[in-house]
Amino acid sequence: LLDFELEMAFITFNGKPLGHSISVDEAEDYIFGMVLFNDWSARDIQKWEYVPLGPFLAKSFASSISPWVVTLDALAPFKTAGPVQDPPVLPYLRSSGDHHIDINLEVDIIIPNLDPCTVTRSNYRHMYWTMQQQLAHHTCNGCNIRAGDMMASGTISGPTPDSFGSMLELSWRGTKPVPMPDASTRKFVLDEDTVQMRGWCEKDGVRVGFGNVTTKVLPPL
Repeated sequence: LLDFELEMAFITFNGKPLGHSISVDEAEDYIFGMVLFNDWSARDIQKWEYVPLGPFLAKSFASSISPWVVTLDALAPFKTAGPVQDPPVLPYLRSSGDHHIDINLEVDIIIPNLDPCTVTRSNYRHMYWTMQQQLAHHTCNGCNIRAGDMMASGTISGPTPDSFGSMLELSWRGTKPVPMPDASTRKFVLDEDTVQMRGWCEKDGVRVGFGNVTTKVLPPL
């Protein structure tokens, strides 16, 4: 049961030496930029292994990212407020100001010889945690960060059914098949399907894009 997961990922500069943490307020100094990230998932394997160990082989077989890294400087004009974090987070994760980013996100499923079918329209601003909090938490035990390390956000799902970030959610665990242009349906991604993700920021006539993540699923050998 192959599935996509709509995510973003950030890529780091060199961090502090082993044993030193990065605070949430200085986290941006260690983040170079962001890419789109498709965290391919095998749901049948995941169901078997995630209790009690969590997903492992169900996630480790493939990931796809967009073709270039968009720097935090380029994304700064698109910062916005995010969801209210309730209950309040622990002190080491608290920060002031807006740290979410208004990034429009869409996912298509493309069946051969048919026009793309957009199954998801979401936005990165829906994320509960910021990447600054993610990096601060990751390093709070002194874990060192190296240039080029990549950390993905987790599935980006909005508040409405058409903004869910995976087929598992869109089809509600297969109970609500998603219609396709040829009158077929999808509960999960099938062989010969192409999954295409795209993301962009737009404000005051300025548009910053991430490029597309386009991956065709081939049958097993």
